[in-house]
Amino acid sequence: MTGFALLLVVVAAFCHAAWNLLAKKVCGGTAFIWIFASLSAVIYFPLALWIVLVEKPSISPMHLALIAGSAALHSVYFILLDKGYRFGDLSVIYPLARGTGPLLSVLTAIFFLEEHPTPLALAGAAFIGIGILVITGNPFSQKASGAQKSIIYALFCGAAIAGYTVVDKVAVSTYLLPPLLMDWSTNLGRVLLLTPYSIKNWAKVKEQWSAHKKEALGVAILSPLAYILVLTAMVFSPVSYIAPAREVSILIGAILGAKLLSESDAKLRLAGAGTMMIGLVALAVG
Repeated sequence: MTGFALLLVVVAAFCHAAWNLLAKKVCGGTAFIWIFASLSAVIYFPLALWIVLVEKPSISPMHLALIAGSAALHSVYFILLDKGYRFGDLSVIYPLARGTGPLLSVLTAIFFLEEHPTPLALAGAAFIGIGILVITGNPFSQKASGAQKSIIYALFCGAAIAGYTVVDKVAVSTYLLPPLLMDWSTNLGRVLLLTPYSIKNWAKVKEQWSAHKKEALGVAILSPLAYILVLTAMVFSPVSYIAPAREVSILIGAILGAKLLSESDAKLRLAGAGTMMIGLVALAVG
């Protein structure tokens, strides 16, 4: 992984952790997801149009299939993440969801994309996994109502992350779809998928908009920005390096959960995050 790719991923991690903090505070369900997805489609439309006019990318049926698949997986991801946050802490659900995703992404990249990470890079991924375990402890030992349910949501959320990571990697690196256009298109697809629900539950949409305009705008800007940076790095770096490296956001999320949301076990979770940083360095060097 190049230094520039690592820089993109680290900046993306800050953006990603920040929008997850906003999403955790709101827990607004599908109505809130539709609102910020719609705002994102409007905000980033001029940039997507500029890409179309300047780069003139050719859109094939395969491009459309990849966009549709990614839109569906992203929709599932956001819905599961929201459900997980309703019952669990940011500093537990976020690492668990984000940690499951890259580990599955690495395995998928090795077995299906025929990528070959170096032993040092694989060791870095292993350290990231160990850090995740330190942060979460034994999550299934939690007895609080809804805690185990939130963990199940987080694990499935991680599987969705692995799925869209690989689909998007193929779209931007194999089929050369510009990253910003890919993200905007999948976001538009998410809006279209969730529109029937939003129309049927318009009262919930108005309620969420009235109560959480600022949060919706923040997520609408930060969520696409974070992923556009990651997709850009994926253009010239293997997904088996990018997917684990971007999980430095877990360190940031653990700090935000401990400091801003007053969540418990702050020292233990930060120690786990430090272990993940060792893994990040090994991944970058490898």
